[in-house]
Amino acid sequence: MAYKTITEDNIDILVVGAGLGGTGAAWEARYWGKDKKIIIAEKANINRSGAVAQGLYAINCYMGTRWGENNPEDHVRYARNDLMGMVREDLLFDMARHVDSAVHQFEEWGLPLMKNPETGAYMREGKWQIMIHGESYKPIVAEAATQSADKVYNRICVTHLLTDDSKENRIAGAVGFNVRTGNYHVFKSKTVICGAGGASNIFKPRSVGEGAGRVWYAPWSSGSAYGLMIDAGAKMTQMENRIVLARFKDGYGPVGAYFLHLKTYTQNGLGEEYESNWYENTKEIVGDYIDHQPTPTCLRNHALINEVNAGRGPIHMVTMEAFQDPHLEEVGWENFLGMTVGQAVLWAATDLDPKYENPELTTSEPYVMGSHATGCGGWASGPEDVSPPEYFWGYNRMMTVEGLFGAGDAVGGTPHAFSSGSFTEGRLAAKAACKYIDDGKAEGIEVSQKQIDDRMEEIFKPMEHYKIYRNEIVAGSVNPHYINPRQGLDRLQKLMDEYCAGQGSNYMTNEKLLNIGLKKLHIMEEDLDKLAAEDIHELLRAWELRHRHRTSECVMHHTLFRKETRWPGYYYRGDALKLDDEDWHVLTVSRRDPNTGEYTMEKAPCYHLVGEGE
Repeated sequence: MAYKTITEDNIDILVVGAGLGGTGAAWEARYWGKDKKIIIAEKANINRSGAVAQGLYAINCYMGTRWGENNPEDHVRYARNDLMGMVREDLLFDMARHVDSAVHQFEEWGLPLMKNPETGAYMREGKWQIMIHGESYKPIVAEAATQSADKVYNRICVTHLLTDDSKENRIAGAVGFNVRTGNYHVFKSKTVICGAGGASNIFKPRSVGEGAGRVWYAPWSSGSAYGLMIDAGAKMTQMENRIVLARFKDGYGPVGAYFLHLKTYTQNGLGEEYESNWYENTKEIVGDYIDHQPTPTCLRNHALINEVNAGRGPIHMVTMEAFQDPHLEEVGWENFLGMTVGQAVLWAATDLDPKYENPELTTSEPYVMGSHATGCGGWASGPEDVSPPEYFWGYNRMMTVEGLFGAGDAVGGTPHAFSSGSFTEGRLAAKAACKYIDDGKAEGIEVSQKQIDDRMEEIFKPMEHYKIYRNEIVAGSVNPHYINPRQGLDRLQKLMDEYCAGQGSNYMTNEKLLNIGLKKLHIMEEDLDKLAAEDIHELLRAWELRHRHRTSECVMHHTLFRKETRWPGYYYRGDALKLDDEDWHVLTVSRRDPNTGEYTMEKAPCYHLVGEGE
């Protein structure tokens, strides 16, 4: 093979993925590890990568404790309520008690935060959100991480984690390839902090054709946080807890600033308030959770979905009133121009002026990413001063694989972390990783040449497969010997949509459907061994598909295991349509055996460490 092998050895901390979680990890690792070798491997370019890549107009997680606004306990209660009880309160509290210092750091680095001119406090958009001028949010944070690391490798698609050949269940680094040159990269490391992305595009999106990239969460988030960790044998938690968003139709523009700052509201197609119509229906499914304040997000979705199904759509966001105020009109447009440009362009292209016409809202396809308002991710240890024994095994944010830590999308049970919380989680993971090394836990790691060679052969196999069979095409891109990544992705999305409660099946599934889906995923995995990549770019797409497939399999197993409808509006188990606190007020945990591919599912206690409060 013509590609060079580039080996980076003797790494202390390898940060995989340089979004907000990874940048937080690199920055904090330097503080606790003055002499440690810190390396970052990022699929894109650190200056514009991750979910914050194109900008962000609010920091959604800020306590404001110094202003007497919120305490960490308040945030735990909020997230617990929104997730219908299913959170890791130790992890949430730990993040919330440190997040304000991260935000103050951003301001010190030059991020412009909007201020209340009278009090000097940050301008609030809602109880947890503060307003920023965020076009350069990511480059500002990336600069701090770049200065902290010994080296940043941009354009590296990390495909596999390396494991220790001398001791079972211990991490030893990672491998991948450069998406520009095709060079094979080997990173031998004492610890790995996984800050890779969650999963967009595992369910069939509403956007089709030339609009296929226009999805809500970062389209390049390919489930690699989960694919990497699952394949290394790490336990996962709450992978059934996907999120469905209410968003502006077709452009997927966020609605938060409109609801909270512009004080807009929704109506059905007849111009009526509709959520109250579904109160009794929702109460029947979830009981008293519908009476909680604020109303859990999934339950608001439930009302929207049902109203549309009853034939009273579309749902409109009433913008015409707010946009009569020139200042609010400007804020409304700027919110998208600095964050979701596609929405502003779409309105302009379709002759929709929100000042004179109320735009449509719709629900998105599901996403699986644990840093936003979702609880899925790796089963991680919490902090020793807060966590009960079942949640603690030595080092904060360490997975069940020794030396493997997580941040952001990678960590399960910590919803409502968003950008600032992910950065904070990276910091917590890095501090713990440094302690793990200093405690001598990473001594004597061995990586055999066979493991490295085997991974290399596996990574480049799609290109070799293409070379052998490229002349066998029978028509267009149809070849009896292989599938290409786009064909594979279409197949995966259709499968997840129809069997695992996507938007095309009205978010509905049941045990029979899920079992058929698992069978089809298993057959698809056999076909993924015949993936073909005609160039390096297609090789990238092939490995993104692999990670999406592994993530989807885990989601399917979890959705089958939790025999209740815990989050109506995110998905429905048609054969278990009610929330069941008696049997299912628990966290779900899975492990896939790396050798056999078999999944083991278990329940873990869901401890409520923070009281109800006021």
